[in-house]
Amino acid sequence: MKTFDITIPVVEAGFDELTPQQQQLVTLARKATYRSYAPYSKFSVGAAILLSNGEIVTGSNQENAAYPSGLCAERTAAFYAHATYPEARFTSIAIAARGTDGNELPDPISPCGACRQALLEYEKLAGGPVEVMLAGKNRIMIFPSVSSTLPYCFSEF
Repeated sequence: MKTFDITIPVVEAGFDELTPQQQQLVTLARKATYRSYAPYSKFSVGAAILLSNGEIVTGSNQENAAYPSGLCAERTAAFYAHATYPEARFTSIAIAARGTDGNELPDPISPCGACRQALLEYEKLAGGPVEVMLAGKNRIMIFPSVSSTLPYCFSEF
């Protein structure tokens, strides 16, 4: 039997330390939280995806009384992005959330496993890493790729 550690490189940054393009993506993800439909959980999530053609597509979580018929922000953005711009490739995604009190969460949240797996498919399609920024009010965590957020993911690569 062998024991080993899995190491994931992550950068922690403040909003002011981001590039202008990263700031724009985080800002749009934060704004997308206000378009969420979350009457049951009162937990609003927004996502913004930068595409290789320069377009930015946003999405927000959409709930339904018949759980699990709703959809997470990351997948609404991803599915809309590819349906609208099938030739473009994902380059980065920012995710932000507001809690049940309506305020932005102080610390970042991460995508659920289903969203990570769905985003991994678009990273594979992109042919290279898709940067992931998880934005909280106090700090932003930057992962170099979707696959780095999902060690031992279900994938052919």
